[in-house]
Amino acid sequence: MISVLMVHNAYQQTGGEDSVVANEISLLKKHGHDVEVYFRHNDEIANQSKLSLLTQTMWSKKTYSESLDLLKKIKPDIIHVHNTFPLVSPSLYWAAQKLNVPLVQTLHNFRLLCPQATFLRNGRVCDDCVGKVPWRGVMHRCYRGSLVQTAVLSGMLTIHRSLSTYKNRVDRYIALNEFCKNKYIQGGIPSEKIRIKPNFVDDMGVGIEQRSGFLYVGRLSPEKGARIFASAFNAKLHGCLAVMGAGEESVYLTGIEQLNLLGPQAPQTVRDAMRKSIALVLPSICYENMPMTLVEAYSSGLPVIASRLGPLCDLVTDGHTGLLFNAGDAADLAEKMAWAYKNPDAMAQMGRNARTKYLAEYTEDINYQILMNIYDEAIAACLK
Repeated sequence: MISVLMVHNAYQQTGGEDSVVANEISLLKKHGHDVEVYFRHNDEIANQSKLSLLTQTMWSKKTYSESLDLLKKIKPDIIHVHNTFPLVSPSLYWAAQKLNVPLVQTLHNFRLLCPQATFLRNGRVCDDCVGKVPWRGVMHRCYRGSLVQTAVLSGMLTIHRSLSTYKNRVDRYIALNEFCKNKYIQGGIPSEKIRIKPNFVDDMGVGIEQRSGFLYVGRLSPEKGARIFASAFNAKLHGCLAVMGAGEESVYLTGIEQLNLLGPQAPQTVRDAMRKSIALVLPSICYENMPMTLVEAYSSGLPVIASRLGPLCDLVTDGHTGLLFNAGDAADLAEKMAWAYKNPDAMAQMGRNARTKYLAEYTEDINYQILMNIYDEAIAACLK
């Protein structure tokens, strides 16, 4: 039975990536694997100087030392890395290779290709830095509008690309879908090292047939397109819209009739809402690698109305598991929501199709088998 060291730099605000890590740890333990963790948390940043943080982003002595000690102690068969930014840093990869421990990296975002990790600049998709030295990102201050912070991120990418850290010190990468895989290949990650494994959720069970109201779940941040559905929504045409989440874009959602701004909700409350709604709305204006909310929606038989952009074009089959609208086009979104509101039977069938897709691709059992195959490949590659 393969033993695993799970590595993750947790975010200050818990999101889908953190949920994936928790789900995979639970899945592995459920199947009898020994799982140890090496976690660092962004809460540590508050106690550090800017110089210390910038240095750690490039190379964390703390991570290198602690991971070496931990690897010698627990002797795992494999390391599975999720997020390394900013505190874990690429130093982890070097520690793994020094002790000849196979390493798998899940690519949850585009951090290895884009300083901002989202391919978004000034509200538009931008892939100027793909496959290139990311000086353009510095020029545009892409990370948090900061010249210095973007320069540090770009420097980290440039240095570790020149050292072949990403090419030679990771045995297998996990991409969440074909679109993302192709982007990583375009950015210089060896194609033979990339395998596709989607996110998964446990079975939520099918919701009721007679559904009502639309649902949005997630952060209310610019890249998520909150302003788009704020402009699109009309109670007379769409009934009601429940918004479960918080963020700076919430200011655009107040005072709209039948748009219920509920704030963050407990997982069970979200699941109950998914089992009763007409459709989940995903109006993102950036590439979404694989939203956990989409997988949860499919599990509950909930179709998705999503932006026709990047991976969402593959994850949502237009007219079959949901509807696609032109990204950033509030009028087109309004039209699709109005059609969904007027055609509950068609939406119910799309929900059944979504449920079928979940059972075929996104269950725990299917995910576990894919993960084991990737681990076996990584271990074999490391032995060569």
